[in-house]
Amino acid sequence: MQPNWIKAIRFEKPDAIPMLFHINDACWQAYPQEALLELMEGHPDLFPDFRRPALPYVPQYAAVARRDVPYTDDFGCVWKTTMDGIVGTVVEHPLADWANWESYRGPDPSRVMGIGPIDWEAEAQAVRRARERDGFCQGGLRHGHTFLQLCDIRGYQNLLYDMADGEERLWELIELVEQFNLEIVRRYVAMGVDMMGYPEDLGSQRGPMLSPAMFRTYIQPSYRRLMRPALEAGIGIHMHSDGDIRALCDDLIDSGVQVINLQDLVNGIDWIASRFRGKICVDLDIDRQKITPLGTPRQIDALIRREVEAISTPQGGLCMTYGLYPGVPLENVRALMDAMERYMCYWS
Repeated sequence: MQPNWIKAIRFEKPDAIPMLFHINDACWQAYPQEALLELMEGHPDLFPDFRRPALPYVPQYAAVARRDVPYTDDFGCVWKTTMDGIVGTVVEHPLADWANWESYRGPDPSRVMGIGPIDWEAEAQAVRRARERDGFCQGGLRHGHTFLQLCDIRGYQNLLYDMADGEERLWELIELVEQFNLEIVRRYVAMGVDMMGYPEDLGSQRGPMLSPAMFRTYIQPSYRRLMRPALEAGIGIHMHSDGDIRALCDDLIDSGVQVINLQDLVNGIDWIASRFRGKICVDLDIDRQKITPLGTPRQIDALIRREVEAISTPQGGLCMTYGLYPGVPLENVRALMDAMERYMCYWS
């Protein structure tokens, strides 16, 4: 993490608004590769460490993002995807029937991280290298560590019925998942990381995927316990969620979240500004549903400017992230990159 990210998170007057432009692996088969490379080379502020790869470039797809290759994760959930590079969905839930509960066993966090193996010594070395390079290092749980993990194990509908019915075995399953996650948190805390990530999608297009009451009863207590070791060690807490999470934001902040990565338009730019500007660092996830894939370059420029004007302060408190996926016209990709570089030093 570069110094401007650190300063923005801590409200220490960054030289520029940190901007992250992530190109999903599926893009390398959806766009002319030379065109993507030229865009990256033409925007050095977004890609400061870019080195042109040999062509044709073939990414190393994640295990859960390989077309037509089912993958069974460490909790026994079976994933499938129909496009290389796009994370799939769970199509088989190991505890779809509670009849399997007595024989169900959780994974070993000393060997795996929930969705594949992990070498903890290699991870510690990577943390040390990051500290030496940037003066800042971070760790984190896998995406979907608690609520989504329970959905993957039981199935979304089954899980919500469990919560509504007060299913006693659900508490045991939550404990199993939490203890696995807690060991991972403790290992990163012992490494002395500066930031811990807790990424998990909780929102739908309108409202959260579970009621605030269910969140407070079943999920928030785990969040508190998972964040506590990092908070007690003075480690920053970064939380990501897609979707409309306005009804849960107070609970997330109350749990310990210090940097919140949420989507712009589904939550509302004005709402985000009124709730967080100058108080909590916003890592703003730029629209991928409406303006960037369907709008004009002028509309894209106006969106980025409006977000910077509404949320940024000279002291910091704003980072911006965009994830490029297939379907966005290349002229819009260029317009977005241009706007992100143009307004990274614009202060409202």
